[in-house]
Amino acid sequence: QVQLVESGGGLVQPGGSLRLSCAASGSLFSLYRMGWYRQAPGKQRELAAAVTYGGGTNYAASVKGRFTITGDNAKNTVYLQMNSLKPEDTAVYLCYLDEYYNGGDRRTWGQGTQVTVSS
Repeated sequence: QVQLVESGGGLVQPGGSLRLSCAASGSLFSLYRMGWYRQAPGKQRELAAAVTYGGGTNYAASVKGRFTITGDNAKNTVYLQMNSLKPEDTAVYLCYLDEYYNGGDRRTWGQGTQVTVSS
């Protein structure tokens, strides 16, 4: 069983910054990607950013240039640095982890952390 523990959410003013962390623990097999989805009220869940074990990154167009995702493979932890935050970034941010498991893929989700951008 894999557990993901997220931290770093909160309330921030427009233009401010936050850093989210997500640490994985438990029986990891072959981790190959971690990332963050976000879900705002009344909207579909969208991928915000992801990073592969090899360091490749992927960003939503709406966050590119403002968010930076990094992974620490030794710690099985992923970080999301969010700068120049906008009210439309307000959402629950959910960490996820993908690993190869039993001939297939397995995805584990964190519990989510609230990010609110408001003056």
